[in-house]
Amino acid sequence: MSFLRCTRSALGIWQIQSRVRIETFAVLPQACSVRGLVRWKNTTANHARSVDDQFSNAQWRRMVVGVLGSIGAVLFYGLYRHQVQQAKSKHIPKSANLIVSALDHEVKTTYPLYTRQDVIKHKTMADGVWVTYKSGVYDITKFVDLHPGGNKIMLAAGGAIEPFWAMYAVHKQEHVYKMLEEYKIGELSPEDAKQMMSDVTDPYGNEPLRHPVLRVNSLKPFNAETPLEILSENYFTPNEIFFKRNHLPVPEVDPKKFRLEIMGEGLKSIQLTLDDLKTKFPKHAITATLQCAGNRRSEMNAVRPVKGLNWGMAAIGNATWKGVKLSDVLKYAGLPEKTNAKHVQFEGLDKDLSGSPYGASIPIRKALAKDGDVLLAYEMNGEDLSRDHGFPLRLIVPGVVGARNVKWLSKIIVSKEESKSHWQMNDYKGFSPSVDWDTVDFSTAPAIQELPIQSAITAPCNDDHLSSNDEEVTVKGYAWSGGGREVIRVDVSLDGGETWQVAELTGEKQDEGQAWAWKLWQLTVPLPKNRKNLEIVCKAVDNHYSVQPDTVAPIWNLRGVLNNSWNRVKVTIESKSG
Repeated sequence: MSFLRCTRSALGIWQIQSRVRIETFAVLPQACSVRGLVRWKNTTANHARSVDDQFSNAQWRRMVVGVLGSIGAVLFYGLYRHQVQQAKSKHIPKSANLIVSALDHEVKTTYPLYTRQDVIKHKTMADGVWVTYKSGVYDITKFVDLHPGGNKIMLAAGGAIEPFWAMYAVHKQEHVYKMLEEYKIGELSPEDAKQMMSDVTDPYGNEPLRHPVLRVNSLKPFNAETPLEILSENYFTPNEIFFKRNHLPVPEVDPKKFRLEIMGEGLKSIQLTLDDLKTKFPKHAITATLQCAGNRRSEMNAVRPVKGLNWGMAAIGNATWKGVKLSDVLKYAGLPEKTNAKHVQFEGLDKDLSGSPYGASIPIRKALAKDGDVLLAYEMNGEDLSRDHGFPLRLIVPGVVGARNVKWLSKIIVSKEESKSHWQMNDYKGFSPSVDWDTVDFSTAPAIQELPIQSAITAPCNDDHLSSNDEEVTVKGYAWSGGGREVIRVDVSLDGGETWQVAELTGEKQDEGQAWAWKLWQLTVPLPKNRKNLEIVCKAVDNHYSVQPDTVAPIWNLRGVLNNSWNRVKVTIESKSG
């Protein structure tokens, strides 16, 4: 818009306004949206009333129209230039038409319309990478290299981004939507927008039913933990309330059609049915605790925000698993006693929309160790696996982080290399507190396998209230250590760590080096008198004399994993009469 056109537009506005009384001329500073002119408006209006009887209305109108017409044109044009610059700073694309409204002082955009075929043509870096979100069209070519999830964003190229975002809850955040808007270039035609929206299907539309008592951290994918108050009530965590950690939609598997593929270094490629596994190999049982690497992440979030589900202290559970030993199956597939392989890779039937499965790997020494007890499990606590827990077959690697215990197991690959899966290479690794997302290099850290010593308080809960009339207080919790190390002691303090008492441990007797299951612990002591508050603390020790660090800050890391600091619970003692 030229300066002359701005001037004419502004003059046109003021000439129309000149037909009414002077008070209506205050619309100019409102239209220009300049705070100083609001004050000027009030001054002018008041002054107009004071001199109204000294000048005729006609004289006053002619004078104000002349002055304000000139000032208005300049201000209007200045505002236009200012708002256009603001629009440019917000990355509004050149293809959008800018409309400056004098009445609401906003920059509005009208975007060009595109068809689905237009979008489909842009699915490579050479042609430009376009995606749609709802009815909008976005050119994300410059963002591809910046995407935290790597080039998987290219899976959405030339189509709708909703199904891919639905796979990962991290996208459902306001700043992600705002970031996407910076790349907007157009709108889908009404017909194509309607069709596109109807074509977007929910990959989580066939999920199993879950127990309502679970404390949900995300719905898609579904992740939930056992209510802390009942976690330590059972040595074997009931299947229905055992914590659930899913990375992708839960697959629905026909057990009659199920096949387990086995291949790799020194093996003959074979397939086994579920019936083969149940009839051709000895059945073994182990009791093992599974713990998510992000257990107690919420305490790290309290120190400094981290990326990941905000797990409390119940992303852990204990069960008896039954199935066949991995070492027996590998021997059956022809694995020689001496092999150059270093790892065993695993893939699940849970896949993203590109068909890429969840994957992980473990060292082959763990897989083949006679006391390693790695199982291909098909039962959990005396029942067939549920869908959420990997039906019909899952990997159980006792003493190792839950992320390696692949569910819906469909493929085993003996290899010289680790799994190239995202969850093996670019996740579930620990770093120094000094490392942030601008400096992190996942290739510099090993994948988490065995987990460190851990303990937590399950009762009383944080912010609970006790009665001063109570004579005793009972503190309960769990303790566990990775790698088959046995928990030998849990120390409990009621005064923030100044004094300690030893809790009573309960649990199954386990062999040296095969202590895969947790210990539950309990301490009942007199309630301290004349105290209004208690800070209850617990810390565990295993048979290698590994101990827990006393605070979170020194072990903080950007992914919020491996939090095994002293667990602290604060309760209030209320005075009650009678």
